[in-house]
Amino acid sequence: MDVLITYGLYAVAFLLILVGLAGTIVPALPGIPMIFAGGWLIAYMEDYQYFGWGTLIALGVLTVISIIIDWVSQTLGAQKAGATKLGLTGALVGTIVGIPFGLLGIFLFPVIGAFVGEMIGHRDMRKAGKVSWATWIGMIAGIAAKLAIAFIMIGIMCVMRFV
Repeated sequence: MDVLITYGLYAVAFLLILVGLAGTIVPALPGIPMIFAGGWLIAYMEDYQYFGWGTLIALGVLTVISIIIDWVSQTLGAQKAGATKLGLTGALVGTIVGIPFGLLGIFLFPVIGAFVGEMIGHRDMRKAGKVSWATWIGMIAGIAAKLAIAFIMIGIMCVMRFV
């Protein structure tokens, strides 16, 4: 029975890491925190023999950085372009509405939402276009940064465990 539980916990840990990797792109999933949870579960199961507290603190710091990046990237891009609260709200609503439509919805709907929000607020197509473009650039930059952090975290775990 202990072997079954051990293999089950390893499966849960690896599933958390894999789903977390997907979550760096899909906004509905807390990607990096899931990777951290998977790493912590492996460390716990192995009595912190391979992943010590130093490693877990490093992974935790990377997790916090990714959360900050996630929160700031899209909003900062839109704000630099002069987005209003309606534009930012439109981007948020677009993100939520786009989730069921897969990757296309995730990448397209926040841009549409920011555009619609700005059009409602100011009826200026040029400004709305600028804000929606900046929202998209910020979102892509945030995803790229989170993917980099995810691979760094997975690399740290692999090095600490297998080298």
